[in-house]
Amino acid sequence: MSYDGRHLLADLFGCPGLDDAALIERALRDAAAAAGATLLDLRLHGFGPGAGVTGVALLAESHISIHSWPEHGYAAIDIFLCGRRHDPAAALDVLVARLGATRVAQQVIARGYALGGT
Repeated sequence: MSYDGRHLLADLFGCPGLDDAALIERALRDAAAAAGATLLDLRLHGFGPGAGVTGVALLAESHISIHSWPEHGYAAIDIFLCGRRHDPAAALDVLVARLGATRVAQQVIARGYALGGT
């Protein structure tokens, strides 16, 4: 079966500053640009001083999301991009660099099917 999207799931460890909504917003914007994706909207919700931030970048090609636990230096990342022209790995590279991760675990899942595929 052929597929038309890649869904990258990543766990980032050792990240400082995960309670900084402005940092996370910039990281999501830069990640979308690095992937060659079109940013439609970006929403963030902070859970209070010192607490985590959840954010989603709505893309014409799907989404990038983050859920952070600053008390553990941990962030869960979800990058789903449709088509072959867009690069979820490039988006992840930006997030790892901007968030200062010291360790990353990731997996990529093929999603959907290409038109005419079986």
